Amino acid sequence: MKVAGFTFIRNAVKNDYPIVEAITSVLPLCDEFVVAVGNSDDETEQLVRDIKSPKIKIVNTVWDESIRDGGAVFAAETDKAFAAISFDVDWAFYIQGDECVHEKYHDTVQRELQQALNNPAIDGLLFKYLHFYGSYDYYGHSRRWYRREIRIIRNNKDIHSYRDAQGFRWADNHKLNVKLIDAYIYHYGWVKPPGGLANKLRNFNQFYHDDEWMAQNLPESFTFDYGHKNPDRLLRFDGTHPAVMQKRLAATSWKLDIDLQTLRKQMPFRRKVLQKIEDITGWRVSEYRNYKLVK
Repeated sequence: MKVAGFTFIRNAVKNDYPIVEAITSVLPLCDEFVVAVGNSDDETEQLVRDIKSPKIKIVNTVWDESIRDGGAVFAAETDKAFAAISFDVDWAFYIQGDECVHEKYHDTVQRELQQALNNPAIDGLLFKYLHFYGSYDYYGHSRRWYRREIRIIRNNKDIHSYRDAQGFRWADNHKLNVKLIDAYIYHYGWVKPPGGLANKLRNFNQFYHDDEWMAQNLPESFTFDYGHKNPDRLLRFDGTHPAVMQKRLAATSWKLDIDLQTLRKQMPFRRKVLQKIEDITGWRVSEYRNYKLVK
C-alpha cells in the first residue's frame, strides 16, 4: 500500500499559516507528499523546502485571482496538487495549511487504510474535527462548526475538489462513499491574535467576494473581536495537541478575550434546542453532508 499526502499553500509566512506543522503531522504516514506552492509574496517555498524531506515534491502554481466566487480558487489549487501525485499511489491524504493530525491517530489511520484498500465500496475516509477558536485552550462545539470532512481519498483522477476545497466529489458531481474513522483533524485556522484574524478574514474573503463587498464589510480599518464569528459555544480542551504544534503553543502571547457565559446566552433559541438534541442523542438535525456514509 502506498500513500501520498497533498496540500496547497500561498503566503504562509505573511499570513502565519502552520503549513510546516500541517505537512509534518501526516508525513510519517506518507510515501510522498505534493505541495502546490502558489505565487507568493514571501518565503513560503523556502519554508516548505526547509522541512528537508525527500518525500516532498513542490509544484509551483499561479493562482487565478479572477476566480472570486465561493472560494473556487482553493479547489482549483487542491486539484493541481492531487493531479501531481504519482499514479502508483493507492491513497491520497489531503491536509490544509491550518490543520494537523495528532500522532496518536497514526496507527488508526494506517489500519483503516489497509482494511479499506481492497474494499471497492469505500472511496475515502471521513475524519472528525476539532475547531480551535481564539486560543489553543478552547474549541467550537455547535452547529456553526462542521463536524466531519473527507481527508483521504483513493488516487482516482476522476475525483475532484468540491466548491471551496472543503471536500471531494466524483467528476459527475456524485458524492463519495466514505467510512467514518475514529480520528480527528485539529483545525487551527481561528487560533490567532485579533490582528492576525483580521488579516486572515481579509485575505480569505478576497477569494469569495468582489472589491465592493470587501470595502463595505472588511475595510482596511477592520478590527477583529472574538465574538465576530459568533461561535455559539466554546468548550475547554483538556487533551494534548500534536507534538508538531508544541513550539507554537509555547510562543502564544495573547489571551482569549471573550465572555463564554454571555456567548452561550446569545445563542438563538432554535439553535439551543437543536444543540440540546445533538448533545443528548449525537444526532445533528438537518446536517449538511457532502458524502455518503458506508460501514
